[in-house]
Amino acid sequence: MILSCGEALIDLVVGAPAGGGFSCVAMPGGSPFNVAIGVARLGAKAGFLGKISNDFLGRSLRRALTAAGVDCRMVVSCTNPTTLSVAVPGGNGEADYAFYGHDAADRSLLARELPASLPDDVDAIAIGSYTLAIDPTACTIEQLIARDGGRRIVSIDPNVRPHIVGAATQWRPRFERLLAQCSIAKASIEDLQAAYGANVDCTAWARHWLQAGLKLVLITRGPGGATVFFGAETFDVPAREVQVVDTVGAGDSFHAALLVSLQEQGVLHPGRLGGAPIDCIRRAAEFAAAASSITCMRRGADLPFLADIREDR
Repeated sequence: MILSCGEALIDLVVGAPAGGGFSCVAMPGGSPFNVAIGVARLGAKAGFLGKISNDFLGRSLRRALTAAGVDCRMVVSCTNPTTLSVAVPGGNGEADYAFYGHDAADRSLLARELPASLPDDVDAIAIGSYTLAIDPTACTIEQLIARDGGRRIVSIDPNVRPHIVGAATQWRPRFERLLAQCSIAKASIEDLQAAYGANVDCTAWARHWLQAGLKLVLITRGPGGATVFFGAETFDVPAREVQVVDTVGAGDSFHAALLVSLQEQGVLHPGRLGGAPIDCIRRAAEFAAAASSITCMRRGADLPFLADIREDR
């Protein structure tokens, strides 16, 4: 199982003005939620750990997880409201976000609400996005990784939202503590710029993370593709040329597909990932890029099924 931990929310994807207002599509979302859905759609066993409201929107989120085949045994229910994320795609498909989630369910997970132990079949734990920076959920996930991460691959996608998590000096210490317990980091160039400044040397930071103990680092650059750092090897994976509708969920699709491919190839394990053949890593990165490109062709976080990727090839 690939277990995704963090937020589940409703994405309101805003379209063109219509009738004095705005057209809007409401879709289930949240980066960790999307990863769980993406893993399941690609045919792998997926689980979700997080807190979901029992309001109307929260019930729709749980139904979406269940319908996709995601294991929901580690979902905690509560009466707190569901976070709303408003995504406004720009001319290039990149989206600006605003979040409305004060005291919302996804931000309120407590350590005592964690399962006593994770299922034995959990191969990897995927973490990321703003619930790594907002307590009590952030503190709870950090405790989970400290307790259960050692025997499993931990993969992190910071998916930084500076206007939610505040200044980098506030959240970066926890991010770096979590990095020290991870095997994989997938980050966009925008994440690194938010964390380390507009003139960040992405290659230098990727190398620094590898020296600190990570096994695999991937830096995504939108239409510029992705750069993969693995041991002493570095290579680029080009982005596919597609008609971009928006980029909502594209990074989550990349993360989910990467983990699924590594698992399928038998290297999603702390004792095997570092010694994996470079061709194995390349196949996983190319599969991730293919999945991400399909998501960019759709409105909202509509992640591909395995058949979609096969047809696209």
